[in-house]
Amino acid sequence: MPGLIKGPALFLAQFAGDEAPFDSLPSIARWASDLGYKGVQIPTGDARLFDLDLAADSQTYCDEVAGICADAGVQITELSTHMQGQLIAVHPAYDIAFDAFAPASVRGNPSARREWATDQLIKAARASRRFGLGTTVSFTGSLAFPYLYPWPQRPPGLIEEAFAEQARRWTPILDAYEDQGVDIGFEIHPGEDVFDGATFEMFLAACGGHSRCRINYDPSHFLLQQLDYLQFIDIYHDRICAFHVKDAEFNPTGRQGVYSGYQGWTDRAGRFRSLGDGQVDFRGIFSKLAQYGYDGWAVLEWECCLKSPEQGAAEGAAFIADHIIDVTGKAFDDFAGGTTGRDQIRAMLGIA
Repeated sequence: MPGLIKGPALFLAQFAGDEAPFDSLPSIARWASDLGYKGVQIPTGDARLFDLDLAADSQTYCDEVAGICADAGVQITELSTHMQGQLIAVHPAYDIAFDAFAPASVRGNPSARREWATDQLIKAARASRRFGLGTTVSFTGSLAFPYLYPWPQRPPGLIEEAFAEQARRWTPILDAYEDQGVDIGFEIHPGEDVFDGATFEMFLAACGGHSRCRINYDPSHFLLQQLDYLQFIDIYHDRICAFHVKDAEFNPTGRQGVYSGYQGWTDRAGRFRSLGDGQVDFRGIFSKLAQYGYDGWAVLEWECCLKSPEQGAAEGAAFIADHIIDVTGKAFDDFAGGTTGRDQIRAMLGIA
């Protein structure tokens, strides 16, 4: 039976800051609630909002955090480990840039950095269970993405070895999530090794079809790749466990296309936009998700090259609420039906 999508909810990562109301969980949760949000997705790497190390081991702390959110009028939807997940697999080309995602004690040491990130992922599983959550959201990281466009030709076996190594790193983490009864919804995203359906299938196969390996569906990344994001739901709906509601637009010119010519955010052919300002067919998406019984949260992730985060958040709650479908329990022509037994059915078919 189709379920009812929960929401609207807000991913707090892009809003957290050093000034009120964005500098603490009580104040940012109240701000979100006042805008009409019913849930918040918490970035576990932002110490201004959350202490993951404490949450992994303290039920008292988790109860306090849940109480803070409840007092503000919101629920915790998922814990995010995007930044830590990114560090599970880092190609050397990205080492310096991604060091910023890690504590100073492990920077410049890829092995120690990955060990720290692995520990963080496992702690997020334990913390999620303490909150009674069944889903987290994350990134896979990347070993193969620098070889996306095959010139010179990739040597045979390079991609296969990259995904085999990803599986060696991620399978023990997924097993730890299995122990806690928690899924990881990987955000399928250019820059990660898993950036479309084909690469998700490769990653999933390498991980042995692991039941905890699932998808955080974000159509903005698919529109910018010119991927059919509605058919994606048809194909992978049984693996979708989370939903980032984010808009985007793709306006190719005679100068640039999908790769956007190294241009800045506002000058790219492909740009992220606030909800309703882009080209994503959210009516179609919410209909597809309702059709397949998705009953998780619809979480706004704000990333817009033009509009302020405050305006985007204020408009986003009403936008999501307007798109959530109150799924019917009836067929439109039920009123015309009646109880029909086998004898009547056989008579209707002209069967003696």
